[in-house]
Amino acid sequence: MKIILKIFLIYLFIYTNVSYSKNIVVAESGGHYNKIQSALDVAVAGDTIFVKEKNEPYFEQIYFPRSGNENDGHIVLINYPNEHPIIDGKNFNPGIERPQGLVIINSKSYIKVIGFEIRNIIDCNPKILPSGIWLYGGLKNIEILNNIIHTIQQTVTRSGAHGLAVYGTHATIPISDILIDGNEIYNCKLGASESLVINGNVENFIVSNNRVHDNNNIAFDFIGHERVCPTPELDQARNGLVFGNIAYNIDSRGNQAYGDEANADGFYVDGGRDLIIERNLVYNCNIGIEIASEHGGKSTSGIIVRNNVVRENIVLGIAFGGYDAKRGSTENCIIVNNTLYKNNSENFNYGSAENFSFGAEILVQYYCTNNIVSNNIIYSKSNSPIIANNSNTGADNLFTNNIYYCEANPKWSWGSETYSNFESYKTGSGQEEKSIYADPMFVDHINYDFELKSNSPAIDNGKIIETSIHGDTDYSKNERITNNKIDMGAIEYNNVK
Repeated sequence: MKIILKIFLIYLFIYTNVSYSKNIVVAESGGHYNKIQSALDVAVAGDTIFVKEKNEPYFEQIYFPRSGNENDGHIVLINYPNEHPIIDGKNFNPGIERPQGLVIINSKSYIKVIGFEIRNIIDCNPKILPSGIWLYGGLKNIEILNNIIHTIQQTVTRSGAHGLAVYGTHATIPISDILIDGNEIYNCKLGASESLVINGNVENFIVSNNRVHDNNNIAFDFIGHERVCPTPELDQARNGLVFGNIAYNIDSRGNQAYGDEANADGFYVDGGRDLIIERNLVYNCNIGIEIASEHGGKSTSGIIVRNNVVRENIVLGIAFGGYDAKRGSTENCIIVNNTLYKNNSENFNYGSAENFSFGAEILVQYYCTNNIVSNNIIYSKSNSPIIANNSNTGADNLFTNNIYYCEANPKWSWGSETYSNFESYKTGSGQEEKSIYADPMFVDHINYDFELKSNSPAIDNGKIIETSIHGDTDYSKNERITNNKIDMGAIEYNNVK
């Protein structure tokens, strides 16, 4: 038996390594090269470039001159084991052509970038849109894993910057089959742009287990209809999974593009379609999660927002619909099994209902059609709106099987009326037939343990729409539906506490 196994292993080695891939080492001394770009210039499909630490960072802007391929494998750019290489933008020279950044993958495929610190672009040229990492053009099979990106900053008013950007700009060839996992992005000044963005002709992607924080504009953004792709029907980020991420301390106040406006989202779908946003944590952002379209006559559609914890965001917990009458619509989206806790943390109650310049747990904006809000736990702070829906636009939206609770003085704003009594709100809105007003009985909400106690009224009181809608697991990766029953909120009761 051992001889047969040995022969089999030899066979695997010979017939799965016929590409003669090689390892290349970049180091200050003793490696094959002392610059990363020199290694990239010679690397071919199947090669792995190991980059060691140096006494100083690598002051380089790097790009991939060729692709890997399906047969021979990826070109892999990775940190040497247990070392921490840094790519630094101190000598950043962007040139006049986009993309402009430190790590550029322009219409090249089968590439992995793993384990770098990428930092320090500080620019004041309005013609420059810098990014720590750029994916651009039309390409496929890219993995961006376990990188730290920080201090990417644009200081002029009429421009922006990205920490990590994916722009599908090709008219027919999408950016596809992308994995962005385990990265951290922080200390970025972004102007009118975003921390981590997927925009244009991009499909079939996963954004997972990333941490984005302490930036002055949107953390995660999935965009369509901005003419990034010249083919309108392909100009939408689509068919993506966004899970296990954390967004916090995202605040646009003081951003040169927005002045004192607090409008930066943790998670924003602006014109994207057919995405799942699940099992994420978002806190201390201006807006927790928003699904909308900023372009009149265009929609965001087919978005499922499920099993997320949305707590103590500065203005809003979850918002959907265009933010004013000139924007686009939100259609056929589902907001299900989320836990919202004490959002509107700074009591934004200024301005008028027409421009939605007030805070709430859930805000229904302009042109919302055929959307479902179900099985959510909404736990509000005192005197703060729980639901706000005042645009008098849209149709066929359904709120049902939610549980509401407020520390004191609850209120719901619907149409032209404000209600302080749940039953009056139900009658006036014509919604919430199977919803209840009760303490959801968290295990320890003071310390953000949102599991349910055994006597919680949220247990088994949710509505099953379709198993594919709810997903297999809850926020804590427990089984989501048991015995054909589902709880309200992000965390299914598991009889442990």
